[in-house]
Amino acid sequence: MSLRNMKREVKKDDFSILTKKGPEKSLVLPLKEKAGRGRGGRITVRHKGGRVKRLYRIINFGQEKLGIKGKVKVIEYDPNRTSFIALIKYEDGDRGYILYPKDLKIGDEIICAEKAEIKTGNRMKLKNIPIGTLLHNIELSPGKGGKIVRAAGTAAKIVGQEGKYAILEMPSKEIRRFFSECFASIGQVSREWKKDIPLGKAGRKRYKGIRPTVRGKAMRPVEHPHGGGKGRAPIGLKYPKTPWGKPARGVKTRKKKWSDRLIIKRRK
Repeated sequence: MSLRNMKREVKKDDFSILTKKGPEKSLVLPLKEKAGRGRGGRITVRHKGGRVKRLYRIINFGQEKLGIKGKVKVIEYDPNRTSFIALIKYEDGDRGYILYPKDLKIGDEIICAEKAEIKTGNRMKLKNIPIGTLLHNIELSPGKGGKIVRAAGTAAKIVGQEGKYAILEMPSKEIRRFFSECFASIGQVSREWKKDIPLGKAGRKRYKGIRPTVRGKAMRPVEHPHGGGKGRAPIGLKYPKTPWGKPARGVKTRKKKWSDRLIIKRRK
């Protein structure tokens, strides 16, 4: 049996809609791998490191080209995010990347304006978008740029307007208010099949910079509160703990935020 046939449950991604292999050179930056380390050089996030080298693509998440039409020139792969990206050429000659929404085609025109046609790829204020429209790349605060609903296959749905707020149903089914002056892009984010593609082998996880995770029970007592004992021993505690001795499960970690008052119905 050849090595090619020994890979378990490997499924290849569908890159047939991509039209260019390399990125636009003027829109990339070097990206230094931090390997889970903070400013002091200490590990602050465990199990990270050793990923493949990448270049960062500069994505236009906000309204930098307000009122200027653009045309879709290229659809590209971005190693830094789950969705594809689209290269836009604007009327003033500038080029920029946006998140590529599903069903947008090469040659289509898009625009970012306070009020525009309800068409995939266009970006406008929530107060001017009709109920039932699918949205992505949504602002949390006016003028701050899109912060949420940016992952592959995600889309929020506008379900109502209430004074200075628009009411949206999130991909998690949470229902919450957004300021009507916030901008959002029309359509669903591309590459919706991404969640169904298994990694297939441990090596693909290492390419992404994810290192092996060892169970606390398999460690020595000096390394983890769950460590020690012989064989498949229980943790020996009333409740599980983190490596630093804090409660690990069933403890609320969300701090009270100003945005809590905007949530109408929590996600299930």
